[in-house]
Amino acid sequence: MMNNDPIVFQLNAAKDKPQSYRKTKKKNKNVCPFCDVETLTDIYKRQGDMIWLHNKYPTLRDTIQTVLIESHDHNGDISTYTREHNRKLMKFALSCFETMNDSNDYRSVLWYKNFGPHSGGSLSHPHMQIVGFKHENGYKYIQPDNFEGESLFKSKNVEVNIAKHPVQGYTELNINLLNKNDLNLWADWIQSGSKYMLNIMYDGRCDSYNLFFYPRKDGGICAKFITRFEAPPYFVGYKLSQVNDGIALDKEARRFRKFFDNGSKLE
Repeated sequence: MMNNDPIVFQLNAAKDKPQSYRKTKKKNKNVCPFCDVETLTDIYKRQGDMIWLHNKYPTLRDTIQTVLIESHDHNGDISTYTREHNRKLMKFALSCFETMNDSNDYRSVLWYKNFGPHSGGSLSHPHMQIVGFKHENGYKYIQPDNFEGESLFKSKNVEVNIAKHPVQGYTELNINLLNKNDLNLWADWIQSGSKYMLNIMYDGRCDSYNLFFYPRKDGGICAKFITRFEAPPYFVGYKLSQVNDGIALDKEARRFRKFFDNGSKLE
């Protein structure tokens, strides 16, 4: 039987952490720290307005937490960036992840993004997080079939599907990078996925998502979009994920492919 060893959240480290979504905001906490670039410290790497730096609020025990600021645009998102900026962002973020992951200083390194008020994030300014776990295997509940599903696109370098074995449930978009020969195409599908999830899927009722980047055993990367609504009780109480039936998955796959082929344009 697999032991449940929870990640320890250090509440004292989080008490002064800035919050974008808190209903009652503290005085002097209205300034976005990611907009105030001149005061940023412990920067590892930067490219244009993309900045990778140490997280000054280390809320998780036995980790090294880092933040990747995606853009100077406080209200930006993958769904609204230019194609050129999004391509640069994915290449920059991947290089930062690989720097930590290849260091052999951690048992596992997790790379993800929160977007929206229901995503579990604290700041709305667009950013990703790359976290090195010293002792924890962050992928212990993840299986290879979580990256598989109703395929809607496949080339030599990229495969896209609607998950048949979702991590949390219902409809998850998998954007699989099979090798690193076409990062631009991978980035374009990720951008299309964010637009589709926020504007087309569920008729635009989704205002929040998580984007997780999983290293695959074949050396690739799966970028997985998970919509964020209220979590179903089967998952909360039993860690049981649910999936839509085959008819719904096929319909979603065809609709997503059509959206991409039409240039991911929003009317």
